[in-house]
Amino acid sequence: MPPTLILDTSVVIAGLRSSLGASFVLLDLVGSGRFSIGLPEALILEHEATCMKSLPALNLTGDDIKELLDYFCQVGRLSAVRFRVRPSVADPDDELVLEAAIASGSEWIVTHNIRDMAAGAALHGIEVITPGEALRRLGVEQ
Repeated sequence: MPPTLILDTSVVIAGLRSSLGASFVLLDLVGSGRFSIGLPEALILEHEATCMKSLPALNLTGDDIKELLDYFCQVGRLSAVRFRVRPSVADPDDELVLEAAIASGSEWIVTHNIRDMAAGAALHGIEVITPGEALRRLGVEQ
């Protein structure tokens, strides 16, 4: 069975900014069956808010972002966060990501910010890995 993972907003933004990196490859693989993405509502809203603020840098429109997030919702594992685990990680802004991973039963949190999240996620049996490591584990070459 393919793993379920959380794509941190940093990975979504990086994948939308450049087609050259591992973040882009992961975004391109969403819906391919190689993995499932966990999508609690709060995380979808965070992705939307951050992407909308970054539109000029992304060279995308609001409609482009809505289309992407609609697609994520169609193929992802929707779930609700029914409890809080705060404080669990060094950066309070990352609490939402950890709670999303727990709520969706994700095995991995894929992020560019491993340092702040790893110890807290490990307490809940979730690994925090980079996009490049996720691709290696999925057997995908860049």
